Amino acid sequence: MAGVTRMTDDSLSPAARLTSLADRVRDRSPALAGCLLGGAVAAGLGLGAYAVVVMALWIGSPYPDSGPGGATGTAAGLWLLGHGVGLTRTDTLTGTPAPLGLTPLLLAALPFWLVRRAAREAAEPETPEAPEIPGRTVVWGVTTGYAAVGALVALHATGGELRPALREAAWHLPLLALVAALAGLRSVRGRSADAPSPVGADGRFGGVRAAFGGRRGAAACRAGLAAALVLAGGGAVLVGASLVLGWEPARASYLMLTDVWSGRLAVLLLALALLPNAVIWGAAYALGAGFQVGAGTLVTPLAATSGPDLPPFPLLAALPTDGPGTPLTCAVAAIPVAAGVTAGWFTGRAAIPAARPDAPDGAARPAEEAPWSASATAGAAALAALVAGLVCAVAARAAGGPLGVARLAELGPVWWAAGGAAGAWTLLLGVPTALAVRAWRRRARRPRDPEAENGRWAGARLLGIAMTGTGPAVPGAAAPDGEAMPTGDAGKGQAGKGEAGKGEAGRGDEDTAPDEDAERVDPPDWWERVSRPDPVAALGGSPLGAPHDLYDQLPAHRPQEWRARPAGPQAPPGEGPPGGE
Repeated sequence: MAGVTRMTDDSLSPAARLTSLADRVRDRSPALAGCLLGGAVAAGLGLGAYAVVVMALWIGSPYPDSGPGGATGTAAGLWLLGHGVGLTRTDTLTGTPAPLGLTPLLLAALPFWLVRRAAREAAEPETPEAPEIPGRTVVWGVTTGYAAVGALVALHATGGELRPALREAAWHLPLLALVAALAGLRSVRGRSADAPSPVGADGRFGGVRAAFGGRRGAAACRAGLAAALVLAGGGAVLVGASLVLGWEPARASYLMLTDVWSGRLAVLLLALALLPNAVIWGAAYALGAGFQVGAGTLVTPLAATSGPDLPPFPLLAALPTDGPGTPLTCAVAAIPVAAGVTAGWFTGRAAIPAARPDAPDGAARPAEEAPWSASATAGAAALAALVAGLVCAVAARAAGGPLGVARLAELGPVWWAAGGAAGAWTLLLGVPTALAVRAWRRRARRPRDPEAENGRWAGARLLGIAMTGTGPAVPGAAAPDGEAMPTGDAGKGQAGKGEAGKGEAGRGDEDTAPDEDAERVDPPDWWERVSRPDPVAALGGSPLGAPHDLYDQLPAHRPQEWRARPAGPQAPPGEGPPGGE
């Protein structure tokens, strides 16, 4: 049918094609116009928020370098920098333009949230009776509206002191808007949203979707993201500990930069915006890849070389001192170890899913919940390591960049080294951990086999035989009257038959009444859980190697005699018991 439809469309005249296209645009125009407007409004709100902050700092500054036009140009440049667009500063002391490519990652939080909110509002119908807007229309409409406003801002900023790189703006702005719009659409409609995807089943990257789709791919993605979050948490701990230990140098550098409240507020806001970058730098440091603080420098746990004095800034003042590593700096290897173990734990738990509480005993599991084999579990753990490496590589690439020329041309971790180290740590520790967790959960889910309990407490049985002089009262052993002694449910059944011999007349409804005898003392079952295997039964199949309980070594009694007997009257000292002859 697809071929027939295409032939029919090709047979149409150009005028008929334009008419058909106009009809389709007319049908979708109200929804598409709303999505375009939502994306444009999101871009305007983000730009306005940056402009308000910059204008407030400009008004409070006692030494403004430019007028309101310069302040708005600075706001536009910071808004573009928050999208990862590199800037070029022209008003330097030497007159040589200096690149500004280190993006404070916290600046991207506001644009991302605004675009996500716009897509979410466009995807939600205004009334229950209103038709649902297609997901593709929502995503492309919001992204196009946002990118259009971003293009105008980039063109306007080319004549200011902070000039953006138009080539980077051409794809950084649509990329952030596309990711945020997809996140907003999925938050409303879940995974069933008809969003555009470059990895469709019939697309060029269908193999990627096959690898990351399904239960195994989802589990690998969760495990990889969990490992990346553990690394981020460890990096945050390292940054906090460094700031606490280097509080005095950081405080001194903060006070050295400016002595007016507007300048100190600007420095504080910049330091807060750079905190996510510092966390990623700390994670790269823990991985062993380290980070650069200038051309020809490298800071790792094994050695630190930061070169000449760095510019005064609170976060740079908390860097480790130059020199070889110490046992304290090498102890940060516990962070990637924890990340690898976390990835393996998540993968191993997904390999053997827990039984549903509402599922009947012995019921067959669905095919999608079937346990994985060892090779499949190892493959999922390797895929989780790949996900963790990719996430860390992208984060390291976004957290670094130049702040000038020569000395400050290279700042931040090397993205390929950080991603490779994260993948290697997760692979080396995640695969064994996943296999171990899978084996443990598989053993925990395996039902207890009564035949496997043979041979327990053989030594205790031998001791009971020697002390009591009786035979082994185990299942299948001969009783004094030559009959096999019943145990377990069979014994209870015979005991019930003995009670039934007393007559049915006086029992009434006691057959169905529960046993509420508070004086009943049943043999405890915890002996079986703390017992040990019998080496004699394991070697030669001893006749004593049958399932039994430690109480079986006592003289044989009928099941109904396992009751606590009330204490009788006590005889005075030197006399026999009452009633005795």
